[in-house]
Amino acid sequence: MSEPVPTSLCDAAEGIRQGRLCPPDLVELCLDRIARWEPILQAWVRVEADPARREARRRQAQQAAGQPLGPLHGIPLGIKDIIDVANWPTEAGSPLLAGQRAARDAPAVARLRAAGAIFLGKTVTTPFAHFDPAATRNPWNRQHTPGGSSSGSAAAVATRMCWGALGSQTGGSIIRPAAYCGIAGLKPTRGLIDTRGVVSLSRHLDHLGPLAPRVADLRLLLSVLADQDLPRQPLTQPPPLFVVQDPWIEQADAAVQAATHAALERLERAGAALQPLLLPPAFRSLHAMHRLLLAVETAENHFSSFAQNADSYTPEMAALIEEGLATAAIDYSLALRHQELFQQQWTDLLQDGRIAIMPSTTTPAPAGLQSTGDPAFASPWSYAGCPALNIPCGLAPGRLPCGLQLIAAAGHDANLLNTAEWCETVLDFSFLPDLEGSP
Repeated sequence: MSEPVPTSLCDAAEGIRQGRLCPPDLVELCLDRIARWEPILQAWVRVEADPARREARRRQAQQAAGQPLGPLHGIPLGIKDIIDVANWPTEAGSPLLAGQRAARDAPAVARLRAAGAIFLGKTVTTPFAHFDPAATRNPWNRQHTPGGSSSGSAAAVATRMCWGALGSQTGGSIIRPAAYCGIAGLKPTRGLIDTRGVVSLSRHLDHLGPLAPRVADLRLLLSVLADQDLPRQPLTQPPPLFVVQDPWIEQADAAVQAATHAALERLERAGAALQPLLLPPAFRSLHAMHRLLLAVETAENHFSSFAQNADSYTPEMAALIEEGLATAAIDYSLALRHQELFQQQWTDLLQDGRIAIMPSTTTPAPAGLQSTGDPAFASPWSYAGCPALNIPCGLAPGRLPCGLQLIAAAGHDANLLNTAEWCETVLDFSFLPDLEGSP
């Protein structure tokens, strides 16, 4: 590849449009990295190298013939293995779905394909996108978790095995791995991206969303996935930022608190007006209600299969299903009512386009592969159905990334992206994992 390696998805897309880069070279760059690092990181369920090469050549021929180019023309992406890609298996990290092939693309995948993207393969998910960890390792330190459940998507993007990936979040499954792996990740407003063709965990909590190197990349991917025009609108002045204030935040360890405070100080020095934000009253029971909805709706999705194959489920998943089966109908109904209440209180709190800011996770990526980490700082925004976004903001001791989370009211995704891009520019996190030197 004669041109410098792109620094972001948008950089790669612009290089292709200008003729400085070509899709076959980008695909080969990704495949070379996969060949080198996949045996160690285990980010991919399947890599479709030859089909990706053929598609890259087809995209190059389209460009040479002067055909119109989609916004993702020639960009290599990964797709989380709970999302259907036509003629590929969708196995959701479980032997229960081994070999189950999709008849057609999920609508989200179809939009990416129509925009010119090239799919390299399926990225690893934890089983059924729940808490039981997968084999994927964190590229910053292979003795640590990459987070979950979008484990493979985050690790693949962090190492530029692909220039973007599609993930999902029901609790903290985009924000947490993005933070642990030092990349940008977006959980948009619930319903903004079509979730048909996706193995569901909880119909009132599931979201699809992109992971990528930079915020501008998230904007481009979301505009395709949501079929909406989300033009970049640089802020003309530093924004007000509403810092979440609650004893709950004190759950963050010293490293995350230090990185968060340092990042907030830099944003304030750059002109951001920091103001405190108290969480609404309904927050007090939110985590319990989130768990209740998750358990009941997971049991609903797996009712028949679990009755016949209980021994084939992983321990955390089996426990969640059993919990859901034992929940009273009135408690489920009250949880749905509480969700509506919290959504309204949160919307009222973030009126006039306010953006809340807080840590993305309670700790940097935990050591060991027995856990995917604590989703407590991200799951409220899945429950609220509002957009939340991670940007890396610093390194903890041991060179593990820490993330800063920005949250908006439902429907304010464009404003969230504009504000996050301003913050990203100020913080200027330019570190990459040292794959040669990491443990």
